[in-house]
Amino acid sequence: MDAYFFVRFLRMMVRILVPIWLISWLVLLPITSVRHDDGGHTGLDRFTFGNVPSNQQTRYAAHLILTWFFTVWIWWNIRYEMKHFVTTRQRWLIEPENAASAMASTVLITGVPRNYLSETALRNLFSHLPGGVRKVWLNRDLKEMPDLYERRQAAAKKLESAETTLLNTAVKLHNKQLKAEAKSAKKASKGDRRTSMDTANDGRPLTDPSVIDAEQGEVSLAEKLVPKNKRPTHRLPVASWMPFSLPLLGKKVDSIEWARQELAETNQALREARRTLARDVMKTTNLPEAGTNHPDALKADAGTSQTYPPLNSAFVLFNSQIAAHMAAQTLTHHLPYRMATKNVGVAPEDVLWSNLNMNPYEARIRTAIGWAITVGLIIVWAIPVAFIGAVSNIHSLCATYSWLAWLCDLPDVIVGIISGILPPALLAVLNMLLPIVLRLLARFEGTTQRTTIELSLMTRYFLFQVINSFLVVTLSSGIIAALPDLVNNPGSIPSLLAKNLPKASNFFLTYIILQGLSGTASGFLQVVPLVLYYVKLFILGSTPRSIYNIKYTLRSVAWGTLFPSITLLVVITVAYSIISPIINGLSMATFFLFYHMYKYLFIWQLDGQSSGETGGLFFPKAIQHLFVGMYLQQVCLAALFFLAQDENQNASAIPEGALMIVLIVFTAFFHIIINNSYGPLTHFLPLTLADQTHGANDPNVAAAAQELADNASYKEPDGKSKDVEKREARRRASPAGSVDSEMEMGKTRGTSTVEAVAGARAASAKPGAPGIEHPAASDDGEEGDEASSIRGVDEDAGPKDFYHPASVEPAPTIWLPRDPLGLGEAEERAIREKGIKVSTRDALMDGKGHVDIQGPPPDEARD
Repeated sequence: MDAYFFVRFLRMMVRILVPIWLISWLVLLPITSVRHDDGGHTGLDRFTFGNVPSNQQTRYAAHLILTWFFTVWIWWNIRYEMKHFVTTRQRWLIEPENAASAMASTVLITGVPRNYLSETALRNLFSHLPGGVRKVWLNRDLKEMPDLYERRQAAAKKLESAETTLLNTAVKLHNKQLKAEAKSAKKASKGDRRTSMDTANDGRPLTDPSVIDAEQGEVSLAEKLVPKNKRPTHRLPVASWMPFSLPLLGKKVDSIEWARQELAETNQALREARRTLARDVMKTTNLPEAGTNHPDALKADAGTSQTYPPLNSAFVLFNSQIAAHMAAQTLTHHLPYRMATKNVGVAPEDVLWSNLNMNPYEARIRTAIGWAITVGLIIVWAIPVAFIGAVSNIHSLCATYSWLAWLCDLPDVIVGIISGILPPALLAVLNMLLPIVLRLLARFEGTTQRTTIELSLMTRYFLFQVINSFLVVTLSSGIIAALPDLVNNPGSIPSLLAKNLPKASNFFLTYIILQGLSGTASGFLQVVPLVLYYVKLFILGSTPRSIYNIKYTLRSVAWGTLFPSITLLVVITVAYSIISPIINGLSMATFFLFYHMYKYLFIWQLDGQSSGETGGLFFPKAIQHLFVGMYLQQVCLAALFFLAQDENQNASAIPEGALMIVLIVFTAFFHIIINNSYGPLTHFLPLTLADQTHGANDPNVAAAAQELADNASYKEPDGKSKDVEKREARRRASPAGSVDSEMEMGKTRGTSTVEAVAGARAASAKPGAPGIEHPAASDDGEEGDEASSIRGVDEDAGPKDFYHPASVEPAPTIWLPRDPLGLGEAEERAIREKGIKVSTRDALMDGKGHVDIQGPPPDEARD
């Protein structure tokens, strides 16, 4: 949807600009350039607003009339597109494929007070909504678990890289020895004495033990093929808190042995931590005690006995989609900022887990600080940009300032590099750093979703672009052009500004046509991505997984920077559409080319990831940017009308300026109407579509729940019959209060509460939820009894939904290539003996050590 609305926005601009282009060229170009005796303007300046002669000021009526006409035309297009946006987005929200997903009916709630930090408390709170609650995920302070998870991922990546390097070294040593033996055999002229690395002297495979191997002990194939000093090694960080190691410092270790040991340790540590987490989950299935101090506090009780206490946020999955949208709009708590921020349709991959425990008051303070820094950056950023501009004019600098005269003595090549290559390179680096800084500021404010960061970046980056790339350039160009006359004749300031401010349009004419021609050509040609593809494949494509990611992973879209770069062109075009009508035709051609280019790119090259999908929420922001362009146009025209003077130095366009003020008021009124009418429909579903949403009046929901309950089974410590199990499973089928029934069952059986909930959760909880894991389903194949049945999450099956990846993600499968020497299979067996998942499927290494793949990684689901 984001890609669709981006392309549609480009098409909307083409539709807007076609009549504006034709009418403005037919009317305004002759009016500003024909039959006047002022010869001060030449070239494209003859077609600007400031070229109207002082004795023919009545021509400004044409500018006024067309401004009103073009504004009304833009209004109509905005209303038409917003109506289409709301309809299409609502249709997308209730589309079966999207609506049936867990994220469509899940709400992320932050700022949950202490007395609601339990599954039952939140379930009961939202039970008043239609359909009730299906599942509650409390976010928890996992402490060391995320670090263990990251260590495990890094160790798996290191092991894949080291093992592939080992195979590559073995193949190259093998080839080298074959060449040496062939050379020796040729010199000795004894063809029957040629030896081979593939077989021993008696014709046995190298993997079979020989008499010497039996005497010296078992020797692995890797030790036979690769000397110890040729094995891959690396250095550990000097301190444990350091994210990377330093050259020549730190302990040097064998990469393969270290990675295997690290994987074994982190797997075991995560397994134990998940068992502890499962017990903590059971403790929060009931409401807290009535005597809890500070029940409305925004953090868990510090005196809790839980190892992983809950944070002040939770995911709530509703049985019906409309209930989730109602919950997101409902005033939930009676105190300020408690459960006030609710987001619906959150994808698990889109969540910023580190920001899920931020105090709402702290988040608002951080937001104020973040915006203050943003405004400061917008103002201060002009300093390095000005410095880069000064460097580009190095000849004037060394001639003007004596202390820089040494620059003129440098060789011409050096001076050419400093003035010609260095400024664009520095400016490109600055423009690359700015979005990174703005994203960090959005994250600093406590944003809980990556897509929200992109939405925030779109606003911040647009402000920066409009102020620094448009307003500053416009004002500085116009004032600098009029500066000599302003100094000599201060009394003519109004008329001089009215004539010279429109001259800044020449720069933007060049900018627009450059974007349209070179930008579109480079977009279709894609030279830079093509070069980067082969560079990454040559430098980074060492392991099967890295090759798969390079070859088969499409490029993603940074909406937070792409949309502002387009809406800046919109603002420039609309602002100058009357002042310099030449820009209308150039902009129409630019947007027409962009429309076809991006439609092609989104179909064939760019990836529309579901985890980063907002359902088109960037489009309404782009419409707001269009309003900014209209405001700037109308304010500039009003100022130019008021500054216009006739041959007697009297104000000559006061009525036109007054009517522009009226148009500004009407535009603001229309802006408010659009926001008030379509704003509430942008994010949420209305009740009129409740009968079309997922889970609404669906008889299959109750039938499926009953069937699941009947089929539920779990180990019964006291040996109850299957019929009893089914009857008790039916009691658990109720969507509300299921945990309470689990606790009751534990009491009636005479077993401990933990054991009762353990058995119940194994039967009723969906796979992948923290709770109970049968011994048969464990990844190490251990056999356990009822007393040890409380395990961590099921790592091998089932949807994970909204648990932190560190608490549910299975151990990664090490992906190695098969090689001609059989070392890959030998290493696969050695790794599997350590209890680590490993596979050589669909990955091959040829006789030259080059790796290629024939399928996806083994731990990724096939389509």
